[in-house]
Amino acid sequence: MSDIGLTSGDFTEESEPFALFGAWLQDAQASELNDPNAVALATVDADGLPNVRMVLLKGFDSRGFVFYTNFESQKGQEILGQNKAAMCFHWKSLRRQVRLRGAVEIVSDAEADEYYASRPLGSRIGAWASKQSRPLEGRFALEKSVAEYTARYALGNVPRPPHWSGFRIVPQSIEFWHDRKFRLHDRIEFRRETSTGAWSKVRMYP
Repeated sequence: MSDIGLTSGDFTEESEPFALFGAWLQDAQASELNDPNAVALATVDADGLPNVRMVLLKGFDSRGFVFYTNFESQKGQEILGQNKAAMCFHWKSLRRQVRLRGAVEIVSDAEADEYYASRPLGSRIGAWASKQSRPLEGRFALEKSVAEYTARYALGNVPRPPHWSGFRIVPQSIEFWHDRKFRLHDRIEFRRETSTGAWSKVRMYP
């Protein structure tokens, strides 16, 4: 595909989007005050009604973008039911945004175990104690559940709950957006027909 005139200093001449995303994330890690890996995650329920919430990106490579959650939560159930999702990163300090969407797969047990073991003890206990997305009768009930699991796993390792793991969004499209004066923004979209296909690249009207 011929060059589409990527703007020097804002977009590189990358032929695939993952390296470009990595460069932008690195910039965000240097400029954002809190959680440069925070991302809006959009899903859809069985009735076609969308949901969106913030999560933390925990890894990415050429296979896709990974985050972890309780599979019994609302987002977990929606992803398991529809097997698709979208993400939107927005780095205000850089005036940049990245959007992506695609099919979703479950990470391997080895990946989930490795990440779970890296979490603070309180977070590992919380994964057991919280019945995420379900009604909570009061704060005390949550604190009681935390105390119970803390006592249960007082000695030894805290195992990963069977309902807690990771999802990987395998993007079919990734769009990079950079703010420009007079709303004449730069938008570059990478697209592919299949999860293993070659990327094409196109500049979009702002």
